Amino acid sequence: MSEIRLLIARHGETDYNKNGLMQGRGIDASLNSKGIKQAKKLASYLLNYEANILVSSSLKRAIETAGYFSKRSGLPLIQSPSLDEMDFGEFEGKPYEEVIVELAEIDQAWKRGEINIRIPGGESPMEVYNRAMEVILSMINKQPEGLITLVIHGRLMRILFAEWLGYGIKNMHLIEHENGAVNQFVHKHGAFSPIYLNKTSHLNGL
Repeated sequence: MSEIRLLIARHGETDYNKNGLMQGRGIDASLNSKGIKQAKKLASYLLNYEANILVSSSLKRAIETAGYFSKRSGLPLIQSPSLDEMDFGEFEGKPYEEVIVELAEIDQAWKRGEINIRIPGGESPMEVYNRAMEVILSMINKQPEGLITLVIHGRLMRILFAEWLGYGIKNMHLIEHENGAVNQFVHKHGAFSPIYLNKTSHLNGL
């Protein structure tokens, strides 16, 4: 059976990240100065691989991050709304500390396995997983072999990786992620196997 490798990177930093504000699908922020530096270093790292496809979410922070690699590699950038960050609904743009109590209650429900519970006005982890997996599996099925590079978002990565690693989505809190970090998986026999997770050595000096 064919083998597909996936390089999955988180976008660079935005001011929402820097200032501890909730930033989901409803916030379309650009990279800040540090995020631009992270994106450039990420692009240099990704050039070590011969990617066949480059895909980002439809949000500016992911598009801008992937854009540096697209320009240097010559790969066209495909944008997919299905890979957008989780919709944080009523929490969008608010300081984390302001919603910590309400968010903690939802988080506890998720940890109990109630992953169909939505954030008020937003999405559930299960909804996010389903929409993202549909497009990822479609790309894999169209690509018999090679390397797919994705530039996406932190919470989405937690949801996907927790399931792929066998933890279950309810344990997504165990997944670490940092702006500009890279993860590598192999997809074979219908399963995802990790090569490395949350790699940040290419960001040294930032």
